[in-house]
Amino acid sequence: MTTLRLIEGYARSVSTSAPAHLTPDELRTLFLFADCTDEQLAWVSENADVVEESAGTDVVVEGDPSRCFYVLLSGTIAMSRNIAGDDVETTRTEQRGVYFGATQFYLDDETAKSYPASVRAISDCAVLALPAEEFAAQFRQWFPMAVHLLEGMVLGLRRGNALVGERERLLALGKLSAGLTHELNNPAAAAGRATDALRDKVAGMRAKLAMIADGKLAGTQLKKLVMAQDEFVKKVRHAPTLSPLQATDLEDEVGDWLDEHGIQGGWDLAPVFVAGGLGVEDMEAVATAAEETTLEGAVRWLAYTVETESLLREILDATTRISDLVTAAKQYSQMDRAPHRWIDVHEGLDATLVMFGRKLGEESGVSIVKDYDRSLPTIPAYPAELNQVWTNLIDNAIDAMDGSGTLTVRTGRENGRVLVEIGDTGPGIPPEIRQRIFEPFFTTKPVGRGTGLGLDVTYRVVVSRHHGDVRVDSEPGETRFQVLLPMEEVPE
Repeated sequence: MTTLRLIEGYARSVSTSAPAHLTPDELRTLFLFADCTDEQLAWVSENADVVEESAGTDVVVEGDPSRCFYVLLSGTIAMSRNIAGDDVETTRTEQRGVYFGATQFYLDDETAKSYPASVRAISDCAVLALPAEEFAAQFRQWFPMAVHLLEGMVLGLRRGNALVGERERLLALGKLSAGLTHELNNPAAAAGRATDALRDKVAGMRAKLAMIADGKLAGTQLKKLVMAQDEFVKKVRHAPTLSPLQATDLEDEVGDWLDEHGIQGGWDLAPVFVAGGLGVEDMEAVATAAEETTLEGAVRWLAYTVETESLLREILDATTRISDLVTAAKQYSQMDRAPHRWIDVHEGLDATLVMFGRKLGEESGVSIVKDYDRSLPTIPAYPAELNQVWTNLIDNAIDAMDGSGTLTVRTGRENGRVLVEIGDTGPGIPPEIRQRIFEPFFTTKPVGRGTGLGLDVTYRVVVSRHHGDVRVDSEPGETRFQVLLPMEEVPE
């Protein structure tokens, strides 16, 4: 019997009101059944119905219980996935024999119990519908070894993805831990150095105070010096930041004043006073409070006061920096926080950037530009998972620039959703690679430097977990990854 006659016979059969079936010979014209035995074809012929679908009809709906395994007999169909409330078409075909619906009917698994995508009839169609549960039982009898191999392959891929994904997270954590340790070490070391110096300065200040007392300084004069000391301390706490040229000019003025009053080593003392926000007029106040015989001792005593206060300010800055780093680390890890809550995306972005502090800034060669829309509302999210997304995108951007360039982090609104954009000035992503970057295990990095799961994890967290979208736009010198997140809760 020729294929044309088979199709004509099938067309006649579906015109009746009773459920239509394909004969074994007609089934053999479909590539799925071409090599089946007569017994197997007889079972399929008896249990599979031919169903006609009108144009515009949903043959299967994503998320519905997967009851049937379908094979296209005629017409055109389109497959789509629902992403953030929008139906995104993934495939359109008119190839006879293609299959869809309960495609993993052979698995006894939760993931196989619902349709993974929707399929709509673009034109009038005819499909062969096999009941998934009954077909699975027969399939296991007919092809026991194939079922074991398929189950092993699917489950093996899932476990492999889970293990490699865990390894990817551990590698990212290792990088961030190294960066955080480096960032913590700098202020901790600065605080240690300042504390050691402070001990010496306090000892020197006590010695100079004894020298002033030995000079039989009058009580009123000592009181004036103490008042001058208080004023010096206030000025040190609010000392302005000077340019190198401004500092040099002021140091020359103060140094000349010290020389004129016979104070030795003025070139050493002048930078101390200028760094503390003090000038010639402050020195004049000291000269008024102290006699000529005790002036040098008073000036050096006050110099120790200025240095002591400056060191205390340095220690405070260092410990504040450490506290900020610890706060950022807690924000990044979402320690002691609910896994799903309403968040400000800027908090997670800033915490992640702190983790990359060692790779960003003037010393690293990679500068950073923040362009935040602070009017954005809080959004429902899994913040720890989003931080992993920011980590993957920022890490890739830094690697792409290879030690020189500009990292841009921008936030805004687009079509009622929050937009987060990570941009870099690297060489760009070629079009042929851009189509595959979200595929699991696909990477352009050398062996040992990348697992190829970073962008796959990013896609799944944003699209599947948060019902958002990820886009990439790239050309040499400008690559932008855009993450779109809904502002309201999206029903599962």
